[in-house]
Amino acid sequence: MLPSTTRNFVGGVLSLAIIAVASGCGPESVSKGAPPVSTASTPQTATGADSAHTASRDTVRNPTAARPDSPTVTAAPPSAVASVTHTATTPLPVLKNRSKVDSVSYAAAIRAGMRATDRGDWPVKGPAPPPGALFPERRVVAFYGNPLSKKMGVLGEYPVDEMLARLDQEVRRWQDADPATPVQPALHLIAVVAQGSPGRDGMYRLRMPDTLIERVYQWAQRKHALLFLDIQVGHSTVQAELPRLLHFLERPDVHLGLDPEFSMHYDKEGLRPGTKIGTMMAADVNYAVRTLSDLAAQKNLPPKVLVVHRFTKRMVPNPREIRLDPRVQIVMDMDGWGPPWLKFDSYRDYEIAAPVQYTGFKLFFHNDAKSGEALITPRELLHLIPKPVYIQYQ
Repeated sequence: MLPSTTRNFVGGVLSLAIIAVASGCGPESVSKGAPPVSTASTPQTATGADSAHTASRDTVRNPTAARPDSPTVTAAPPSAVASVTHTATTPLPVLKNRSKVDSVSYAAAIRAGMRATDRGDWPVKGPAPPPGALFPERRVVAFYGNPLSKKMGVLGEYPVDEMLARLDQEVRRWQDADPATPVQPALHLIAVVAQGSPGRDGMYRLRMPDTLIERVYQWAQRKHALLFLDIQVGHSTVQAELPRLLHFLERPDVHLGLDPEFSMHYDKEGLRPGTKIGTMMAADVNYAVRTLSDLAAQKNLPPKVLVVHRFTKRMVPNPREIRLDPRVQIVMDMDGWGPPWLKFDSYRDYEIAAPVQYTGFKLFFHNDAKSGEALITPRELLHLIPKPVYIQYQ
């Protein structure tokens, strides 16, 4: 038994559905995003999700660095992040073939980014990118999932050759939309998967074997792509799960992701993953930053990337306490699926209003289209301020 979760936007509130499923992998199996092909599902709705519209200045991070060691847009997309002054009369891009509410939310997000830039919140003041850093010179486009499930994301949905061809297609779309910024392909593997049952050790998580991780790494190598290893801790911890992945992370093209949605600690202590949206504190993220930084220093690696998923305030309630490090580039990834207007609102409330370092944006090939609207395009996203440097497709 395991949780199959769907980050769902309902009526302006982010909610999460959990589905208990049976799979051929035995008592501990893999799924996220929707149930696997052979399932017996009983949906349950999570409660306690944050409002997607409640932005708070309390979440705005002190940017001081620490640890010294198909719709169209009428205007052409900006190609580089720049500190410019905006005014109330600065023209905004106009969406075509989108609803009025989409256009209003899009404009509000862009205006919020302009104001945050004028205040000096963006770009975040932190350590200068050292040689070999990915950001801000490049943009990552990643396919997310796990090869043991067709329903957890595009990485496992298709045969490997077709999946990699689809990745090539998305990379080309992004490169065409922003020729000035090289696009770096990536695969984002869920390497520790939250479970609906406790398992032998009671930790409600399933660790992927090294053989599976190595197999996906070899897929990435075929496209000169990066590999991200994502951790859903369940009842375990980042401190317990990260060390066993370090022998992969010491490779210069392997990076890390953390998913607070399934961290059942703090006010979620003891709950089964998926019944409530989980929480990680800045201390958990900072542990990962320190560990990656030490690894980069010891192995003389280029800076590591740490992706942290977030689609409610409570998932990371104290982002301004996340400490920057020159050896680690932190991306706060706007997660969650729904219509364009709500995704734009969430980007405004959880990314623009809460600066950490860099931003990401997640797109769901299937779930984002449930309302009948087309997937948000690269050209649309490139007008957001700040422009996301990490794009993830599920």
